[in-house]
Amino acid sequence: MTKCYDCMEEGKETEAVAVCIVCGKALCMDHSKELILPVSVGKPPHVKHLHNGLPRNMCNYCLGNVVDEGFCV
Repeated sequence: MTKCYDCMEEGKETEAVAVCIVCGKALCMDHSKELILPVSVGKPPHVKHLHNGLPRNMCNYCLGNVVDEGFCV
């Protein structure tokens, strides 16, 4: 099984359950953060924002350095 990259840096061995969509490192439940990406369809001026976004996983580092205020964390 794949091990969590962040846990291995801490000297632990934990199985990974997700992969960061930005950097690609494997993550356990403790180091994985779910990010809901907003989804909209249509062309202006008829743009519709869908109620449910797309869930994606990110590591703490990428979440802190990539995400802007436009996303719901």
